This record gives sequence, C-alpha cells and structure tokens, in this order.
Amino acid sequence: MQYETVIGLEIHAQLLTRSKIFCSCQAVFGSKPNTNGCPVCLGMPGSLPVLNRSVVEMAILMACAVGAQVAPKSVFARKNYVYPDLPKGYQISQFDLPLCSNGHLDIEVEGVAKKIGITRIHLEEDAGKLVHDLDTASLFDVNRCGTPLIEIVSEPDMRSPAEAYAYLSSIKRILEYLGICDCNMEEGSLRCDANVSIRPLGTTKLGTRTELKNMNSFRNVEKAIAYEVARQTDILENGGAVVQQTFLWDADKSCTIAMRSKENADDYRYFPDPDLVPLLIHEHEVEVIKNKMPELPQTRCSRFVTAYGLTLEHAAVLTDSRDVADYYESVIKEGADPRTAATWVLVTVLKCAKDKKCLVSDLTLTPLRLAQIVSLMVANTISASAAKIVAETVESTGKEPNDIVAEQGLGQISDTIALETAVRQVIDANPAEVTRFKGGDSKLMSFFMGQTMKVMKGKGNPKEISAILARLLA
Repeated sequence: MQYETVIGLEIHAQLLTRSKIFCSCQAVFGSKPNTNGCPVCLGMPGSLPVLNRSVVEMAILMACAVGAQVAPKSVFARKNYVYPDLPKGYQISQFDLPLCSNGHLDIEVEGVAKKIGITRIHLEEDAGKLVHDLDTASLFDVNRCGTPLIEIVSEPDMRSPAEAYAYLSSIKRILEYLGICDCNMEEGSLRCDANVSIRPLGTTKLGTRTELKNMNSFRNVEKAIAYEVARQTDILENGGAVVQQTFLWDADKSCTIAMRSKENADDYRYFPDPDLVPLLIHEHEVEVIKNKMPELPQTRCSRFVTAYGLTLEHAAVLTDSRDVADYYESVIKEGADPRTAATWVLVTVLKCAKDKKCLVSDLTLTPLRLAQIVSLMVANTISASAAKIVAETVESTGKEPNDIVAEQGLGQISDTIALETAVRQVIDANPAEVTRFKGGDSKLMSFFMGQTMKVMKGKGNPKEISAILARLLA
C-alpha cells in the first residue's frame, strides 16, 4: 500500500525583548544561573504578572507578515503540568482565544509553489532550564522562566520533509527580517516540534500522529521526519498500529527515542488565568504596527530580479538574510554596478564573513569600501585579481582602497605602447604556439593572454591585451 505523509509544525520563537513577558527581569541568554529571576518567575504566592507591551507588538507584526487575523480579544490561560523546570506547576499560554489566527505562508519546493496554512500564533512564557552535567543531580536554572515566546502552529498541510524544511526556513527568514527573534537554535531561541502521521494514499482521514522534539537544526528536523515516516510505514505494513507518542530525536544515532505518551489538550486542564485580564486590541493599533513592517524576503527577492537584473538564484541568496540584503543595497547606493556588486557580495563578502564567523555588517570591508573597489575595477584602474588583493587587504588592515592601490603599485597598465611591446615579446618567444594558433587551435589565446599578464606582472589591462593579441596574431 502507498501512504501519504501529513506534517504539521509547531515553532516556538523567543522574542527579542529586553525583559520577560510578565515581569521586569532581563530576558537574555548566557547570564550566570539564577541571576534573572523574581517571585513572578517562580510563581510565588502574592506575585502578580504584568504583560509586556513589546511582546504583543512583536506578535502582531508576525501576524501581519503571514496574513493572519489579529483577534480584538484574546485570553491568557494556565496550562497545567508537572515538570521540574516549571516551578509554578503551570505555564501561562493562550488556548481557545489566541491573539492571531488564520494565516498562511507560500513556499516553493523543486519549482512547485504551495500555500501552507497557519492555524494560530499565540503568546506564552517559556519554562526554566535543567542542567544535567554539572552535578550528580540535575540542577535548575530560573533564568529562562518567563522569557517571551510566540508559538506558530501550522495546518497539517506539508507532505514531505522537504516541504517542512522549506516552511521552517521561510518562517526563520521572516522572523529575522522583522527583527523580533535571533533564531539561534543552538541557544534555544528557535525551537520546532513536528507532528507526523501517514495515511493510505487517496484517503482524507488523518492517521495517528506522533510528535518529534529536541531537533536543534533544520537538517535534523528534515531527518527526524523522514525517519518517523519510515518507522510508521514499517509498523502499518507489518500489521501493527501507530501509538500516539512524543519522541526525542537522537542526532548522534539518527533515530527517535520514545519519551512519553502524547498529551491532548484535556490533559493540561486549561482555564483562564485569574491574574491576567483579557487582552483587547483595537484595529487602529494593528494598522500602526503593520506600517512598521519592513520589506519581506520574498518581495525583496522579486524586486532584486526586476530592479537590478539579477538571476532568481542570486537574488534568493542575497535576500536570504536581511543583513546581507541590506549590505548589498548599501553597496549599490554608494555607486557600484548592481550585477558586479552582486558577484562580489556572493563570492568575496560572504566567504569573508564565514571565515570570520560574523555578520557582513561587522566586516571592515564596508559597503562604501567595496563600492570603491568595484568602481576602480570597472574603470580599469585595477584588474580583477588586483581588486581581490585590495579587498583582502582592506579587511585585514582597515586601510582605504586607494591607499592600498598606491602603496602596493596595483594600478592597471592601459598604455597601448607598453602593452603591445609585451604582446610582441610573448609572440616572438613562442613561435610554435603561434603556428598552432594560426592552424586553428583557438584555445591557445588563453595561453598568450596568461603569458602577457605574466610579463606585465598582472597589471596589464586584459581587455586591451586581448584586442592587441587578436590584431597581431591575425
């Protein structure tokens, strides 16, 4: 029997606020354990939560980015469960009346476009953190308790691990463009749970789903889903029944490990939080927040193709990160040719940032300096190889491009008399190659070009040399 895969993703994104969702404690990663906590974080008797306005604004911004509806009234609820990292014994979340609902996201896999529904985006607080490797017993750190999250819940519209990967990547890009989450999966600021089931191909009834957790990279999400699909298929083909469970993904062993039976909403005994009043949002407030929304990656990618004449592939890479896209457009604003600038950003700038493990905006090779280098090259003041040397020297020393060209004597020679002298020298020194070239071996043109550039110590104008070679060899 053939089966169809059904996938839904629950993405938790930690919002980039200065303080937590219901108190004034700092919401930062990496602080000394138990230094960012208070009675509200711990749920101590008499403590009262107060909602952080920035959290609401960021959630609405995400809703606007995916075309979701913002509810005029939403309610906070207590999600009750017992776990060592949850000191209150409940988590403040939203249940039957979430802040946002009914959105969608367009993805593309292997050239096929698809719309993925987004059921809801709701607010909630994070739990604490357990540390297992510093003592014989597990230790509790309160710092993460109460950090603000939005949970983005998709419809079960994805049919393959590749579609899940594309959807998750698109959500990440939007969060980064909006500046509301740093999306660092290693630090836990972006987490993804996958609900996976299979059903006989051609049927509409959903199969029994399982939940996958503990996936710390996009590739692990893809691998875990593929493994779970294969596991469920094997069970059904051997006459068994899939049990609703929660699994952890073991990246080292590339397999899932059963964690617990999967809970339903009833198991959490949701009820409205008595300490928090309903959240009321006026329509004009949504419009004010929507007007702050930057150009989103898909729109920006299309504009790069039409405005700058780039290929869709190059535009997609340049707009994958807002930091890179902003850098590229800054280079253009400084006067660089768009296509030439794109090549330099894609090849030199991205490699440099990768080697230094930093953002392109943190490079010493600023957009202004790169634009100056590109302009020197386009004007034939320096060659492409010399331009690369200049760029590397700018990054390593912080010196200005024109100063580097002057200090290292990298200026390109375009004097036709000097160039023709060099070309004649090469021709006279290689009579056998000249004979073969005139006999039809046109590939030797690159040989003559290379030898001439060697004579000119890399400073000859390639365009002028090519024209002189063609004239003299004819």
